[in-house]
Amino acid sequence: MLLPVDLREWVTGDDMAHFILEAVNLVELQQFRFNERGCGSEQFPPRMMLALLIYCYSHGIFGSRRIEAATHQHLSVRYLAGNVHPDHDTICKFRRENFEAMAGCFLRVLELAKELGLLRVGTVAIDGTRLRANAGKHRNITYARAGELIELLKTDIAALLEKAESADVAPAEKETLPAQLARREALRDKLAAARAAIEERARQKAQSEQPAYEAKVQVRAGRPNHRKGPEPQPPRPEPEPGDRINLTDADSRLMRKSTNEAFGQSYNAQAAVCAEGSQFIVGARVSQSASDGGELEPTLAAIPAAVGAPTRVLADSGYLNSPAIERVSERGVEVYCAVSAEAALAQRRYDFRPAEGRRESPRQPKDERLVAMKEKLASAEGRAIYARRATSVEPAFGIIKAVLGFKQFMLRGHIKVSGEWQLVALAYNCKRLCRLRRA
Repeated sequence: MLLPVDLREWVTGDDMAHFILEAVNLVELQQFRFNERGCGSEQFPPRMMLALLIYCYSHGIFGSRRIEAATHQHLSVRYLAGNVHPDHDTICKFRRENFEAMAGCFLRVLELAKELGLLRVGTVAIDGTRLRANAGKHRNITYARAGELIELLKTDIAALLEKAESADVAPAEKETLPAQLARREALRDKLAAARAAIEERARQKAQSEQPAYEAKVQVRAGRPNHRKGPEPQPPRPEPEPGDRINLTDADSRLMRKSTNEAFGQSYNAQAAVCAEGSQFIVGARVSQSASDGGELEPTLAAIPAAVGAPTRVLADSGYLNSPAIERVSERGVEVYCAVSAEAALAQRRYDFRPAEGRRESPRQPKDERLVAMKEKLASAEGRAIYARRATSVEPAFGIIKAVLGFKQFMLRGHIKVSGEWQLVALAYNCKRLCRLRRA
C-alpha cells in the first residue's frame, strides 16, 4: 500500500463512531475547558476528545491508559481520534475538567432522540445501584482512632527531632532522618484533616436535623395531656468516636446492597429511565446515602427540564417515604411505589424463592397514604403500570454493569464521580439511540 489509508473506508457505515461524531458536533465549544493560549503540551480538539471518551466508555474501555492504547489498536477509536494519540494524562485531565460539556452532550442526545420520535418522557422508573468507589474499605479510620494516631505521631516526631540534634547519631542514619520526619508529618496532617472533615460532617448533619427536632418539640408542647414517651433529643454537632472516614476517597461511604453481601466502599448511583419503551436514561446523579429513602425528589430533579416533565414515576419499596411521595404528587406526578418488598414480589408471576425464606404475613401499613398506595398497586391497572419498571430501569443497570462492564468508578470525590456517572449514562444513551436508529 503505497498511498495513505483512508480510515473511512475501513470503518463500516453502521459503526457507532459516525453517530458519536454527529452528537458531539452539537455541543458548543464554550462549554469546554482548554488552553486558549496554545502553549505547553500538545493540544487536541475538544470535540474529538469528548467523542473518544464516549466511544470508549460505550465499549467497556474506562481507564485512561487503556483509552490511550485503544488509539493505537482499535480501528474505530483510531478513526475517531483522527490518527493522533493523546497520552493518558491528557485524557484523564480532559475527563475531570469537562463535566459541563458532558452534561451538555447528554442533553443534546436526549433532545435528538425526542426529535426522532424515539423518546417521550411520560412514565419514568427510578432506581439506584451501588458502584464501588476508587478506594478500599480498609482505608477507613474512626474519629477516635485518628486522634490516637495523631498523638502517637507527635511523640515519634519529637523523638526524631531530639535524635537529629544528638551528636551520637551515625552520619548514615542522620541522612534518613529528614525523610522519616517528612513521612510522619504528612501522615499527621492527613489524619488531622480527616478529623476536621468528620467534625464538619457532624455539624452539617446536626443543622439538617434541627428543623425536625424543633417540629417534634412543638408537637409535644401542643399535646400536654398526651401519653409521654422519651424526650426528643437535640442533634449533636460533635462527632461520635465511631464516626469514620476514608483516607483515599473521603466522599465515599461503606455500603452493601443486601444483608447477604459484604460491605464495600461505594457510591449510590441513581438513574431515572424512560419506561415508555425506549429505556433511555433521562436523569443521572450520584448519592452518598446507602438508602434510597430520601432519593425520590433529587433523582426526579435530575431530569433536564428541556427533555420534559414526567407524569408518572415507578419506584421500589426502598423509596417509600410518605412526605416525599406526597410532595411529588402535589406537583402533578403520579407515584407508584411498592409499599414493601413483599408487595413488589407479588407483582411477579412466579416466585422462585424457597418457601422457608418467605414472609407469610408482612407487616401491614397503618398510614392512610400507604394504605391507598397499596390498594392502587393491587388493582389490575396498577399491576400493569408497575410491571413497566422491571422492563426499563433494571435492564439499563444490567447493560451498564454486564455489557459495558462498568462496576467501579475511576475518579475520586463526589463531584468527579457524579461527572463520570453522567458520562456513563451518556455512553449508554448513545449506544441505545444508535441501535434504535438502525431498527
